[in-house]
Amino acid sequence: MAEKPIERKLPSRQEDFAEWYNQLVLRAELADYAPVRGCMIVRPYGWTLWENIQQALDRRFKATGHVNAAFPMLIPRSFIEKESKHVAGFAPELAVVTVGGGEELEEPLVLRPTSETIIGHAYARWVQSYRDLPILINLWNNVVRWELRTKLFLRTLEFYWQEGHTAHATAQEAAEETRRMLDVYTDFAVNEAAIPVIPGRKSDSERFAGADQTFSIEAMMGDGKALQSATSHNLGQNFARAFEIRYLDRQGQLQYCWTTSWGLSTRFIGAIIMVHGDDQGLVLPPRLAPLQTVIVPIFKTEAERELTIEAAAKVRDALAAAGIRVRLDDRDGVSPGFKFNDWEMRGVPLRVEIGPRDVAARSVVLARRDRPGREGKSPASMDAIVESVSQTLATIQQSLYDRALAFRRQNTREVGSYDELKSAVETGFALAWWCGDAECEARIKEETRATTRCIPLDQPGGSGSCVVCGRPAKEQAVIARAY
Repeated sequence: MAEKPIERKLPSRQEDFAEWYNQLVLRAELADYAPVRGCMIVRPYGWTLWENIQQALDRRFKATGHVNAAFPMLIPRSFIEKESKHVAGFAPELAVVTVGGGEELEEPLVLRPTSETIIGHAYARWVQSYRDLPILINLWNNVVRWELRTKLFLRTLEFYWQEGHTAHATAQEAAEETRRMLDVYTDFAVNEAAIPVIPGRKSDSERFAGADQTFSIEAMMGDGKALQSATSHNLGQNFARAFEIRYLDRQGQLQYCWTTSWGLSTRFIGAIIMVHGDDQGLVLPPRLAPLQTVIVPIFKTEAERELTIEAAAKVRDALAAAGIRVRLDDRDGVSPGFKFNDWEMRGVPLRVEIGPRDVAARSVVLARRDRPGREGKSPASMDAIVESVSQTLATIQQSLYDRALAFRRQNTREVGSYDELKSAVETGFALAWWCGDAECEARIKEETRATTRCIPLDQPGGSGSCVVCGRPAKEQAVIARAY
């Protein structure tokens, strides 16, 4: 069989970050374009990555007392209109069904853009007493938002996500839940995806439609732009009042519940790509990678082929038995060099190379994806292969986080003037004192195309002068251009 042609190199991240991203998603077989504009087909490799994200989050959700449920995609249009701020926020993005079974519907149905309204309808029926609270539910589903400008994973008409929805007896419980889930997302991003994030509060103009407060984790991508990677909303009593979610308290008084919602979507796959990827392709964090290790046997003759593949199979079995996600690449008709490039494009964290000399010496060569070339290669004994691979994967995981954190720090500037802010957002994040005035925020957006990403929870203390108007400011904000 003739060797497959090696495709031309990816565009350089430095020269054309957007095209590098687009081509990488396609070539690494994460996703493909769907026949409906703005939708995507998530391919098996991309879906396995999403499944690993799901599992890592689901463990955390269940450890904090949440349970999973499923709700319908179709919602009566009147549900959306019950909460005025909510309908105003989502009206431009709604996909509406007006015909069903060949007949015009009495009431149009909306393909849910998010589930607060259908949740509110159900919770109003389920809650009668304080004994029914709290309700801690999470959904794994897909939603539809009619986006005008789309990009695979980052912004599509239909996307997959999880959305948590909870109801509580007190404002304090709801506030604690909102922050608890923000902490869960932060822990996931740092420890599973090796992405340093900034947890913080959204400004009034950036918060979720219908929420009292919105918190988010913000991450810096490889081009210096920000990506809102997950959100947690304190909905106060807004949806409870709109949908009559009420309960009898211990004194027999009828009270409105306090509710929250929180979510992370397949957009996070885009974050992993843009934070860790390089000019050779994906670089995946070991804890989430569909494959953590690939074994490539190297041989010239048929006798060498049999020898090396037999040894490689034993290494594969040992790694698999230890719970390491591993594949033996024994494809015929393609060279080891082609296989190296193929798996580098797909971002497999660690490659194990085995040739006839390695078999004789009972050794292998480990090649780290995060350090291409000779720098990332080291020998390892077959007799201690599980320990060597496990330790190397842990080292790669930490190295990716450290590298991403160093990049963010290098491209974040604490600014003291408006001119400095305008310069900083050209290449990264600006950390600036802000008075909280919406007019100052609007001016920044209009003149720089940057937005207040969040007011970090970690504040320096004290006070300063607003970077825009010079008035006293009590908090610093992260300001950046964003996806």
